[in-house]
Amino acid sequence: MKLSELPLHRPAVVTEVIDSGPDDRVGRRLRELGFVTDEPVKVVARGPLFGEPILIQIGFTRFALRRAEAARVLVQQGQV
Repeated sequence: MKLSELPLHRPAVVTEVIDSGPDDRVGRRLRELGFVTDEPVKVVARGPLFGEPILIQIGFTRFALRRAEAARVLVQQGQV
């Protein structure tokens, strides 16, 4: 399942970040921010306009991502 599809406050773990090409800056940046395999993650809130941005929590850190960025992170529910 994509992180952008994860229901609010449901525990999950990151399984993969999808790269759009060999030198994908967004994919690399997501991994640098902590979106790595087996890392616990959850959706904390969604913005009022089309559900964007999405507030994501990894550990004690929170990030606001666009829906397109969150869709590149694959997660598995219920593993935390």
